[in-house]
Amino acid sequence: MIAMLRLALASLWNRRVTALLTVLCMALSVALLIGVEKLRRDGRAAFANTISGTDLVVGAPTGDVQLLLQTVFRIGSASGNLSWEAYERWRDDPRIAWSVPISLGDSHRGFPVLGTSRGYFEHYRHGARQALRFASGRAFEAPLEAVIGAEVARRLAYQLGQEIHLAHGAGEIAGTEHAEHELRVVGILAPTGTPVDATVHVDLAAIEQIHEGWEQGHAPNALDRLLAGKHAHERESTHHDEPQAITAFLVGLSNRSQLFAVQRAINTDPTQPMQAVIPGMALQQLWDVFAVAENLLRIVSWLVIGTGIASMLIVLLSSMQARRREMAVLRAVGATPWHLAGLLLAEAAMITVAGMLVGLGLLFTGLALLRPLVAVRYGLDLPLSGLTPGDVALLALVLGAALAASLIPVLSALRQSLADGLSVRL
Repeated sequence: MIAMLRLALASLWNRRVTALLTVLCMALSVALLIGVEKLRRDGRAAFANTISGTDLVVGAPTGDVQLLLQTVFRIGSASGNLSWEAYERWRDDPRIAWSVPISLGDSHRGFPVLGTSRGYFEHYRHGARQALRFASGRAFEAPLEAVIGAEVARRLAYQLGQEIHLAHGAGEIAGTEHAEHELRVVGILAPTGTPVDATVHVDLAAIEQIHEGWEQGHAPNALDRLLAGKHAHERESTHHDEPQAITAFLVGLSNRSQLFAVQRAINTDPTQPMQAVIPGMALQQLWDVFAVAENLLRIVSWLVIGTGIASMLIVLLSSMQARRREMAVLRAVGATPWHLAGLLLAEAAMITVAGMLVGLGLLFTGLALLRPLVAVRYGLDLPLSGLTPGDVALLALVLGAALAASLIPVLSALRQSLADGLSVRL
C-alpha cells in the first residue's frame, strides 16, 4: 500500500502542472459547496440569535419581514411612525408585562442610532435569552448620554467619555449633523454577535431634543440652533422630553398564551393603524424568501463540483495515451490489473483530497476576512465553527463521486495494457 502511494505521488509529481491545476479546480469547487452550506447554516443561526424573549414587535403597518428587518436588524428604513399616545395606551395594557420603545432614523459615522429607554438594557435578550452586559460604564441616565455597541467602540476606537454628534438620516452617507448637541459616551456593551454591537443607543429624550426645529423636515436656522443649544443642557438634568412619535416598540407578555389575542387586538386597533409581528414567525417567512436562492446556490455549487470532477476525469483520460507504455511496463514486471487500478484510484484520491484541503483552507480564510465586514454592515457574527457531520458527509460524497468517475480511465488503462503488451505504437 505504501509503495503504491509513493508510486502514485511520483506519477503526479511528473505531471505536476496539470495535477496542480486540477487540484485548484477541485479546491474552488469544494470551497463553494461547503461555503454555501456554512453560510446558510451560520447565517440562520446568527439571525435567530439576534432577538429572543420578545413576544411581539409592534410598528407601523408594513410587511412582517420588513418590520423585523427595520427594527431588529437595522436594515432598511421605517415606513411610518407610531404616536406616543398609542404606545402609552398599549404599555399600560394589563396583558403586557413590559414594553420598550424604539426610535430610528439617525446615525453616527455610518452606524445606526437607536433611541430607547433604560428598559431596553433590562429586557432585551439575544441568543439563549442572554441579557445585555456592559464591558465598561453604565446605561444612560440623562438625555445627552450614549451607550455604544462593541463594534462601534472597536471600529471608531471610542472610550468612555468620548464626545459624539449624531447625524440626520441613516447609512454611511447621512444628512445634516446635529452639531449643536454633543453626546457623551457613558457605556460600552459587551459583544453579542448581533446588530446591537453596531448600534449607538441614546435616550428617547435625546432624539426629541436634537430634532427640535426639524418639524418642517429640514435643519433649523441659525437662531433656532442657538436657542436649542442654549437650552439643551438645562433640560438634560431637569427632565426627559416625551417624544411625539416612535418607530416601534418591543413587547413582553405576562402570559404567552394570550400572544395571538394581543397580536390581533393590536392589529385591529381602531385609534391608529399598527402591526404586531411575532419574531419567530417573521424569521420563518424570511427563510421562506431565501429558500429559492439557497436552492439555486446549492445547484450551482453541485454543478461546480461536477465541473471539478469532470476536469480531473479529463486529465486522467488525456494522460492515458502518454502513459500506455508505463502501464505495459508495469504489467510486464508483474503488476496485476488490480495494481494498475489501485494506482489510478490512488492518484484520483490524492487529487481530490488535496483539493478538499486547499478548498477548506480557502474557505476559512475567506470567512475570516468576511466576518468583520458582515459585523459592521449587518451587525451579525459569522462564527468560524469547524466542520459539522453534514459537512463531512458532503466531503465523503464528493470523494466517492470522484473515485467513481475515475473508474472510467481505470477500465481504459486495463484494456490498453492487455492489448499493447510491450510493443506500444505511439
